[in-house]
Amino acid sequence: MKFRFQDLQIWQFAIDLSDELLDIADDLEDRKLFRFAEQLRGAAMSISNNIAEGSGSTSKADFTNFLNYARRSTFEDANILIILNRRKWLSDERLNQLLDKLDKECRMITNFKKTL
Repeated sequence: MKFRFQDLQIWQFAIDLSDELLDIADDLEDRKLFRFAEQLRGAAMSISNNIAEGSGSTSKADFTNFLNYARRSTFEDANILIILNRRKWLSDERLNQLLDKLDKECRMITNFKKTL
């Protein structure tokens, strides 16, 4: 069985991005930075989770609300990564790579919402 969301590019990109963010969360946990790891893990999963959950909606308005939650989670992830960078737990290069991907995801979600 295949769920509708699995064919959505915004979900596919989000799930790949979440893998990268979860790797960082795992590294933070290894360093005993549990609160940072937990917060990043939740925000990372929130993007793809909300896209998936929204795709099961019976109305465009409901799906749009979930897409808004997913989009807002990109901002939460960006904020967490900036804090990690300021604390020297994430390199400038890695931060910029991930911020570019989060920005791309955000734009993809915005453009997708226009098609609903």
